[in-house]
Amino acid sequence: MVSISECFSESYAEARAKFCAAAATAGGSLRSWFNPHAKGPNGELLYLDTARFGPADAANMLVMISSTHGVEGHCGSGAQIAWLRTGGPAKLPQDTGALIVHAINPYGFAWTRRVNEDNVDINRNFVDHDKAYPKNDGYLAIADALLPRNWDEAGLSDSQRVLESYAQKHGTYGLQGAISGGQYTHPNGIFYGGAKPVWSNRTIRCIAREELSRARRVGVIDFHTGLGPFGHGELICAVPPSSKSFARAKAWYGDEMTSPEGGTSTSAIVVGVMTDAFPQELPDAEVTVIAVEYGTYAVPEVLGAVRADNWLHQRGDLSSKLAREIKADIKERFFPAGDKWREMVWQRADQTIGWTLKGMAAR
Repeated sequence: MVSISECFSESYAEARAKFCAAAATAGGSLRSWFNPHAKGPNGELLYLDTARFGPADAANMLVMISSTHGVEGHCGSGAQIAWLRTGGPAKLPQDTGALIVHAINPYGFAWTRRVNEDNVDINRNFVDHDKAYPKNDGYLAIADALLPRNWDEAGLSDSQRVLESYAQKHGTYGLQGAISGGQYTHPNGIFYGGAKPVWSNRTIRCIAREELSRARRVGVIDFHTGLGPFGHGELICAVPPSSKSFARAKAWYGDEMTSPEGGTSTSAIVVGVMTDAFPQELPDAEVTVIAVEYGTYAVPEVLGAVRADNWLHQRGDLSSKLAREIKADIKERFFPAGDKWREMVWQRADQTIGWTLKGMAAR
C-alpha cells in the first residue's frame, strides 16, 4: 500500500532523490539538466530532471510539471511521485506516453522561494522579449510599498496604508492584479518577468522539442499552490477563451475548468506563462494545457509571505532569526503541513490526469 503523504518531501534534495528512485523503479528513461547559474543553500548542485515513459513515437503525450514557482514544487513533486508509485506509467493507454518534468525551477525549490536565481517569476518570463514588455501601471504605483526599507511594525504599517488606499480606489481584485499580474520594471520586486529568457525558459523549450516533437496530441498539467479554498485543486485554463485549445480544455475538464480572462478563476490575468512554450515549440501538435492550483491560505497571507521572502533576499540577513521565521512561513503558505492536504492534492491530481488521458484518447 502506497503512503501518499510519504510521496511528498520536506526539501528539494529529498524530493529529487525520491523522484529519481520512483522513476527508475517504474522503468522510466531519466535525464538530468544541470543549472549552471546557481547552487542550493548548502552549496548543492541543482538539476531539472525528466522521466519519459511509453513508446518513442507515441501519438499522445501526457506532460506533468512541478516547481514552476519553486516552493510550490513540494506539492507538484509529491503528485508526480504518487503517480509513479501508484503504477501510473503501467496504466498508460495504448499509443500514449508520459513526460514528467521534476523541478523546472530547482533554485526556487531548494531555497524555498517562488522565483528563480535571477529573482524572476518563471510564469511571467515567457513573453516575447524582442517586443515592448506589457505595462503594469498598478505595480508602479505600489512598488515601494511592496518592498519597504525595513520589515518591522512601522515599515509594514506604512506599506499597508498605501495598499489599502489602492484597494479602495481599484478594488481588492484590482490590487491583486496590480501585484501579481506580472511586472517588467523592478528587478528587485515581486512577480518580476525578467529582461530575457531565463535558464528554465530555455531548458523547457529544448525539452519540449527533443521529447515531444513526434507527438500529435500533448496534454500538459502544471502544478501550483497558493490560491483558493484549502486543499481544493482549481483547474485553470490561462489561454484566451477564443482559442481552439480553450475549447478542447473545456471539453476535457467541463465545468471544473476556470478562466482568468473569463472572470471565473481565483487567479488574476497573467502574461508570459510557462506553458505557452509548448504550443510555440510544438506547432504541429494539438496542445492542451491546464494548471492545477491548490488552495492553501487566504490571499493576503500568501502575498505577505511572498513579500517577506523578497524583502529578505533583497534587504535582509539570511542567517538571522527573522530569516528562519520568514522561510518557515512561506513554506507553510505554499505547502501546508499535515497528511490531509497532501491526500487532497493527490486525489485531485489523479482525477485530472485521468481526464487528460481520456481527452487525448477521444479521437
